[in-house]
Amino acid sequence: MALKDQSVTILGAGVAGLALARALALRGARVTVMEQADAIREIGAGLQISPNGAQVLRALGLGAALEAVSCRAEAVELRDGRDGDLVTRLDVARLRPDQGWHFLHRADLIQILLDGAKAAGAELRLLQKVRRVDLSGEMPVVETCTGAQEPAQILIGADGLHSATRIALNGEAKPRFTNQVAWRTLIPCDPSEPHIAEVHMGPGRHLVSYPLRGGTMRNIVAVEERRRWTEEGWSIRDDAMELRLAFEGFGPRVQGWLEQAEDVWLWGLFRHPVAKEWYRGLPQGAVAILGDAAHPTLPFLAQGANMALEDVWTLAAMLDRHGTAGLVAYQVARARRSDRIVTAANRNARAYHLSGPLRSIAHMGLRLGGRIAPGAALSRFNWLYDYDVTKLG
Repeated sequence: MALKDQSVTILGAGVAGLALARALALRGARVTVMEQADAIREIGAGLQISPNGAQVLRALGLGAALEAVSCRAEAVELRDGRDGDLVTRLDVARLRPDQGWHFLHRADLIQILLDGAKAAGAELRLLQKVRRVDLSGEMPVVETCTGAQEPAQILIGADGLHSATRIALNGEAKPRFTNQVAWRTLIPCDPSEPHIAEVHMGPGRHLVSYPLRGGTMRNIVAVEERRRWTEEGWSIRDDAMELRLAFEGFGPRVQGWLEQAEDVWLWGLFRHPVAKEWYRGLPQGAVAILGDAAHPTLPFLAQGANMALEDVWTLAAMLDRHGTAGLVAYQVARARRSDRIVTAANRNARAYHLSGPLRSIAHMGLRLGGRIAPGAALSRFNWLYDYDVTKLG
């Protein structure tokens, strides 16, 4: 086991960083997680863990914790936004009873990962805001905003979209605005409602909703195409009336949800390139990136957290098997699949926002296909959901 007693520093205590901390610590590494915040707080809103991500959580010994904090999905329904009529339904629970699609609050996932990392022996250091990562010497060095210099034998950047580690490896990259913005909000939900993800599609916009926390809360993400630029980031508050006006042509179910919206957050959707260089070996150390730092994706396939979990297992397995030489195999194993997922997410956005005759034709085809072959639409994504990265060992 190449990781036995190996010192590893991870930047970022998000999904990727905390999951990796547990994965490496369980394999015998001495793990330190550096996080810029002063506490691990409840941030974000809902997310989905699909079967490919759930496999990793189970392999990390967190399967029971995942079941405890999530709602198991019964189905995914695509609906016409204007009248709410069903276009097609993917009965994931009936068609794939041995697999699990989970709806959960990001904060709940972070908590089980944090508890898991600490239980495995990882150390968490807060208030560690990174100014830059220096790869010019014998080993990686993290420079914090206090001026401290922190050398690392193995440095892993799980530091998200604006990753200092990615910049050190690849230089600055300018993201491109997609001409789309997204609102997110949480509203109360009736626990007796079925656990279904609904996608309400309209010309130039769509809205996704599903239950959280035992069905007591409803997560809403609404996307609108617009030409004007909006700042990237999750921390922009918006007037709930703006969200209601953007979807005023949608059906009564959506209108009822949006009438309950109070705390509404807006962010611009930007396309970032997949990193070209995911790792680098140095004379006395190595550095690598994973998750959003390596392959940022748009949210239209709900794969951000799942891709990060796949990265975690691959990176931990390759380091344990081959030491830092395994970083080559890590990028080879992950790059092509990650690029395919990012591309599929981009396509989903276009499909949800069709208008005119093309929209009518597409919806007719989905309805007909759902009647003739109910499992066909889901089987198109076998390559995504049936993938089990834990078979790497």
